[in-house]
Amino acid sequence: MPLLSVNNLSVSYGAIQALRDVSVYIDKGEIVTLIGANGAGKTTLLRTISGLLRPTRGDVEWEGKAIQRLKPHEIVRLGISHVPEGRQVFPQLTVRENLLLGAYQHHDRAQIAADMDRQFSLFPILSERQSQKAGTLSGGEQQMLAMGRALMSRPTLLLLDEPSLGLAPLIVRTVFQIIREINSQGTTIFLVEQNAHMALGVAHRGYVMQTGQVILTDKASALLENADVKKAYLGG
Repeated sequence: MPLLSVNNLSVSYGAIQALRDVSVYIDKGEIVTLIGANGAGKTTLLRTISGLLRPTRGDVEWEGKAIQRLKPHEIVRLGISHVPEGRQVFPQLTVRENLLLGAYQHHDRAQIAADMDRQFSLFPILSERQSQKAGTLSGGEQQMLAMGRALMSRPTLLLLDEPSLGLAPLIVRTVFQIIREINSQGTTIFLVEQNAHMALGVAHRGYVMQTGQVILTDKASALLENADVKKAYLGG
């Protein structure tokens, strides 16, 4: 049984159909990436998985149980955490306060302190900046903070939406190294990313989405060599 499966999912914004009969699955321990052009429906899929949008048809299953009617905080409690596109940190709160918000459903102070230490180990710059307001951080630091905040909920599955967006190439490489490290520590990852080369470089499997539909799926290594994928998403 997959950890997460999306089955024949359709989502509409009013009269506009954003997703059409989308089916994907993610096994425990994987990094699975979803690539596609801007506006293909990638963010809509993540928002539906995390309960922020309701499908018009189809279902989302977590360990075999339908969750598409649950509220977002209930989905977080199951073990799914979402790092949104654009980071969306709380700019007037400190780095530490932002991280603590990620643990809002937990009450064991010792465990929260241990989780905080884990984030500072993964993201040393956050330890240096922990008393600094999040709005004063660089884009790369804010991305790390958004990821650390999501990890404070101790997710089984981490949904990452465009983690490299707007970041300098050197910072992008650092972020993807951290994604690998998070996965190696046991967290399953569903990665939405326009930087197809980097995404397929870290993923085990991939899906290609176009105008709200999954048009191709394969091992990440095979997608890197696929002529159509190269032409459309890898610059040649």
